[in-house]
Amino acid sequence: MVRKTHISDVIIYCILALTAFACLVPIINTIAISFSGSSAANAGEVFFWPVDFNLASYQKVLEDQAFFNSFGISIKRVILGGAINFILTMVMAYPLSKTSSVFPGRNVYMWFIVFTMLFSGGLIPWYMTINNYGMLDSIWALVLPSAVPVFNVILLMNFFRAVPKELDEAANMDGAGPWRTLFSVYMPAALPSLATVTLFSIVGHWNSFFDGMILMNHKENWPLQTYIQQLVVSLNSIMNTTDPDELRRLSAISNRTLNASKVIVSMIPILLIYPFLQRYFVSGIVLGAVKE
Repeated sequence: MVRKTHISDVIIYCILALTAFACLVPIINTIAISFSGSSAANAGEVFFWPVDFNLASYQKVLEDQAFFNSFGISIKRVILGGAINFILTMVMAYPLSKTSSVFPGRNVYMWFIVFTMLFSGGLIPWYMTINNYGMLDSIWALVLPSAVPVFNVILLMNFFRAVPKELDEAANMDGAGPWRTLFSVYMPAALPSLATVTLFSIVGHWNSFFDGMILMNHKENWPLQTYIQQLVVSLNSIMNTTDPDELRRLSAISNRTLNASKVIVSMIPILLIYPFLQRYFVSGIVLGAVKE
């Protein structure tokens, strides 16, 4: 049976297409600027296609050793921080998914969790706490303060609560303890939500720049986003060079083209990871947001 196409469907598809285009426009414009010459970019002549095409901005970024050092720190942060987030989120969400009769202190812990979502100690106490633990200027200052993402815990907890209780009872009858039940029953059933919270953690660690600015005393310890935020091209170097090739290359660079190239380079790792987790994303959000 062929489904008839109604005018409302056409309107919805048009709205979705316009929304998708509106989301892509800034990315396309940034890519075009990153490949354009400095004069065209500064004059606002670049829209969806590069003007005076060149690779000078990308060469400037990739020639900087500090860029690769910051890139490595961000990779280390994502791996270490993502693993910590994954483990703590899972082992915290599992007991909280039980009823008060099974876990008597559940409501007390839930109140603490909700309280942390609504109120914060403030920037200065946060900094003093990290400083008192001796974590400043280290990778641990970037991963431990955000070790327990509360939103991810609630999302995964609601998914665990939707798992049929018969599976839990069957595992108990077979002699499985809490750990075996978690790893053998709940984790395989919760793959969409686990992939979703993992994606949230990866993107959060990769895009974070503010904590690197506050907690890192030396630029050698900056993560990539902090490095991108702080790096500024000194165009005075154009006046100090006598090499014609270097003069021509530097004259094609401006803060706008360089910043655009840095944004594009920093997007690449997330764009490589996202397709593998995207198919779990929608189902993980919907299922984890439903509360019985």
